[in-house]
Amino acid sequence: MKQLVLASNNAGKLREFAQLLAPLGIELLPQSAFGVEEAAEPHVTFVENALAKARHCARTTGLPALADDSGLCVAALGGAPGVYSARYAGEPKSDARNNAKLLADLAGLADRRAHYVAVLALVRHPDDPQPIVVEGEWHGEILAAPRGANGFGYDPLFLVPERGCSSAELDAAEKNARSHRGIAVRRLIERLRAQ
Repeated sequence: MKQLVLASNNAGKLREFAQLLAPLGIELLPQSAFGVEEAAEPHVTFVENALAKARHCARTTGLPALADDSGLCVAALGGAPGVYSARYAGEPKSDARNNAKLLADLAGLADRRAHYVAVLALVRHPDDPQPIVVEGEWHGEILAAPRGANGFGYDPLFLVPERGCSSAELDAAEKNARSHRGIAVRRLIERLRAQ
């Protein structure tokens, strides 16, 4: 597998995946290069959405496809925003509005535990009966106010307890080493090398 299409239009995800997959010598192409529109994400689990996106992308491009469904799960909110993380504050998507809604929803709550989840699904073709599915989690807490300018999404609010800073205060290399997506990609690489 020399080329892999990323089933996402998120520039931040494309950048992170390209860095993480570089050691394998796989050329990661954005689905936008093929005119692929974003797939529907009607499911309530990360794994179902990731598989739906990967199959849609592979069907449209004719190439192997990698999809990521990820989000932030907050304990005090029963796991929300979860699979709705990108659209937590509604359409159009807005990191700033999502962060503001999260802070408002947590106002007055002492329990700030949260974790990021990333589920990756790789299909070799649209009807691949044995897709590679891996998962990574990154545990932390939600800050009372945003900190840092790196990353995207909820990174300015996500406290990395062992570092005492937000995810948005980490440089790209350290974030990739610690993050849910970094963990999931390392598991994916292990599976690919084993095959």
